[in-house]
Amino acid sequence: MGMMRQYELVDRVKRYNPNTDEELLNRAYVYAMRAHGTQKRASGDPFFAHPLEVAAILTELKLDDATIVAAVLHDTVEDTEATLEEIETLFGPDIRRLVDGLTKIKKLDLVSKKAAQGENFRKLLLAIVDDIRVLLVKLADRLHNMRTLHYVPPEKRLRIAEETIEIYAPLAGRMGMQELREELEELAFRHIKPEAHATITKRLEEVTQREGKVIGEIESDLKAKLAERGIEAQVYGRRKRPYSIWKKMERKSVSFEQLSDIFGFRVIVDLPEDCYRVLGIVHMTWPMVPGRYKDYISTPKQNDYRSLHTTVVGPGRQRVELQIRTDRMDRVAEYGIAAHAHYKDGRTTGVVAAADESRAYQWLRRTVDLLAEGDNPEEFLEHTKLELFHDQVFCFTPKGRLIALPRGATPIDFAYAVHTDVGNTAVGAKINGRIAPLLTELQNGDEVEITRAEGQAPPAAWESLVVTGKARAAIRRATRAAVRRQYAGLGRQILERAFMRAERPFSDDKLKAALKRLARSAVDDVLAAVGRGEMFSGDVVRAVYPDLEPEKRAGADAKAKPSGKGWFELRQGENLKFKLPSEAPGADAIPIRGLGGDLPVRFAPGGGAVPGDRIVGILTPGEAVTIYPIQSPSLAAFDNEPERWLDVRWDLDDKRPQRFPARIQLNSINEPGSLAQITTTIAEHDGNIDAVSMVRPTPDFTDVTIDLTVWDLKHLSAIISELREKRVISRVERVVA
Repeated sequence: MGMMRQYELVDRVKRYNPNTDEELLNRAYVYAMRAHGTQKRASGDPFFAHPLEVAAILTELKLDDATIVAAVLHDTVEDTEATLEEIETLFGPDIRRLVDGLTKIKKLDLVSKKAAQGENFRKLLLAIVDDIRVLLVKLADRLHNMRTLHYVPPEKRLRIAEETIEIYAPLAGRMGMQELREELEELAFRHIKPEAHATITKRLEEVTQREGKVIGEIESDLKAKLAERGIEAQVYGRRKRPYSIWKKMERKSVSFEQLSDIFGFRVIVDLPEDCYRVLGIVHMTWPMVPGRYKDYISTPKQNDYRSLHTTVVGPGRQRVELQIRTDRMDRVAEYGIAAHAHYKDGRTTGVVAAADESRAYQWLRRTVDLLAEGDNPEEFLEHTKLELFHDQVFCFTPKGRLIALPRGATPIDFAYAVHTDVGNTAVGAKINGRIAPLLTELQNGDEVEITRAEGQAPPAAWESLVVTGKARAAIRRATRAAVRRQYAGLGRQILERAFMRAERPFSDDKLKAALKRLARSAVDDVLAAVGRGEMFSGDVVRAVYPDLEPEKRAGADAKAKPSGKGWFELRQGENLKFKLPSEAPGADAIPIRGLGGDLPVRFAPGGGAVPGDRIVGILTPGEAVTIYPIQSPSLAAFDNEPERWLDVRWDLDDKRPQRFPARIQLNSINEPGSLAQITTTIAEHDGNIDAVSMVRPTPDFTDVTIDLTVWDLKHLSAIISELREKRVISRVERVVA
């Protein structure tokens, strides 16, 4: 294939834009040819052939002069001596900006490690959103590279193909450029899954040979039927592409034989109302396949795609998929955002101005706005990928507002799409008036009503169940906020008690005044840090009352160890006022509920604690408070860290009883059914077994350790005494670690 000549390029532009600036195109041609000089591509062709081919692809999209010139120049800054300044002097600021955007994109590696990939993807979109034409040139550049990928060394091929199928093809689709998207996917598929590609291509050939003439028959049949009713229409039949067939086989896990719609037909008419007339005629002539009718004219896809889709059982029992659209819709479906170009007296403000009105461009803007919010690049990438790859379902609010969601979305996604607050407070859903689980997969046309409860926080588990990036990011934020609120609540309780011991008033205002000294920016930060054990209450008391005499400070600092023996850890040389802890914890002890309560607590590993035990809390920085029974030998490890001891008490809710963890150890005689007797006894007495482990020290005896959950100490004691009654058991003890 010879290289395109200068006059050929100009001719191609003139065909659709008679007012083109020929002199500008010629200057760009000569400048780029000189700059690239004798550089060669991997194929052995002169390098300069590549930018020309890219420009040629863009003439098919009928783009403005600036875009064509940018295509001709797009590799000069990166690969030759040319500079952006020089390009600006010769071709003006608009073209310089386009070339600059393209040069930046060239340096990005979009198939790198997750974090880097997210960051690079972010840069890619920022380069595009300034001027959509940058994306158009980039897509054409990528298309030509994919067409000549077999010249590239094999180790680089896969990377380029993956980046194409992961990023560029979906972006082309998002911008509504179906033709381009399909060709990119096709070329990439050939390199990523060569066997699958070869197999499907071969099968398609066979089917076409067998049934190829049916296509012609259906085309003429349809045309005649429509002409009878006075509708002028063009009808094209075409075979689906291997990649879309493979994707369907994967998505629906069906075999090639089960695929019904290998052929698709496009019916092009003049006016939108003709589309519906064609649909009526088609449905009256051939039976339609239920569930396959979609109306994207009244609810366009987010990339502006409009068409009616239906599948009918045509002549020869052949399933036939039809797309019915007007000429204008067809243009938008093929060229997407590029179809919005307008030419006014040789000046083309068109692509950018018209792009602003397009929904695809609005999507891009929205996505870039999310970048500004996104907490980190991976989250952003995940969000955008989710947004890019899904087909859509359209759902409605009870008031009739349309919400477009990716396929597989749930009412939770729907709630977040309506508003973050609706998502965060969602507790239930009605779909089409019927109560439905929040994890139901939504279908096209569902009307969804969300039930809300104030003060609700979304469960963290939702994060892995939703499909929209917006919901995922919001749940992550809300979960972080809820955990932080728990720690702040605990921190407030710890501080109130510390100030009480120091006999000084405590208030948020006083804390606010001391923020600088505590090197924190908000009261909540201090509370959460104390709750997490990252800052000690004594330090806060000192920061708020720097003039506090040492003994009072010590009162705030030295934590009475509720040991029941009346001894305390004393700081050296400090004289301390203290009261002996009574047997019952004081009223100012922090109330503890089970694991689902408001405080981040866990129970001593290897033994737990149950209501009825005297308990103490140990703060571990960055983790929850761990609750130990007072007799626990593990507490000795914290003897030298009095600031980590918390005075805690049980706070049980009779209306909502909870179980608590405990561990018992028993020694049983080895005989058939002995374990069954043990577990049955525990079950009969309403104990809940979590884990059992057994060791056999001698052939006659087995040591059994059982982790169980019980209501309280009385319940635990009852179970232990029941077990002691059993003949097969020689010893039962509670374990306190």
